[in-house]
Amino acid sequence: MDEILNQILQEEEELQFSRFNEDTAWEIGNALIQHAIRERLPVTIDITRGEHQVFHASRPGTSPDNDEWVKRKVRLVNRFGHSSFYIGQLLKSKGKTLEQAYLIPEGSYAPHGGCFPIFVQGTGMVGTITASGLPQQDDHRLVVDAIREYLRK
Repeated sequence: MDEILNQILQEEEELQFSRFNEDTAWEIGNALIQHAIRERLPVTIDITRGEHQVFHASRPGTSPDNDEWVKRKVRLVNRFGHSSFYIGQLLKSKGKTLEQAYLIPEGSYAPHGGCFPIFVQGTGMVGTITASGLPQQDDHRLVVDAIREYLRK
C-alpha cells in the first residue's frame, strides 16, 4: 500500500503546470474527450479553476450520477489538496471510512479515484481535473496520463 501512496504523491509532485488558464483546460479536456471517443469510453470529464467550471463534457453511457460523482470528488480534492485516489487509498491503508477518519460524509465527498489537483509551480493548487465513469483506478490513470501528455509538449 505504501508503494501506491508514494506513487500517487510522486505524480502530484511531478505533474505541475507553469501556468493554467481556460485555454489549457480546453486543450486537456478536448484531448480527454477525443481519447474517450477513440476508445468508446463512457466517461464524464470536468475541469475547474478555483470555483469556476471551465470544461465539462459527457460521453454516451454516462448519466447525471456521473455529474454527482464529479462534484463529490472535486469537493474532496478541494478539501484535502490531494488526488481523490490518494485519499481513498490512504483511508484503505488505515482501514477507515471517510466519516471515521475525518467526520465528513461520503454522501458529500467521494474518496474514489478520478479527480486530480491542478498545481501551478510557485502557486499551489488552482483547480481540478476529474473523470467519472470508469473503475476508479482507470479514472485516475486517464487524468494523470492526459496531464503528463500535455506537460510533455
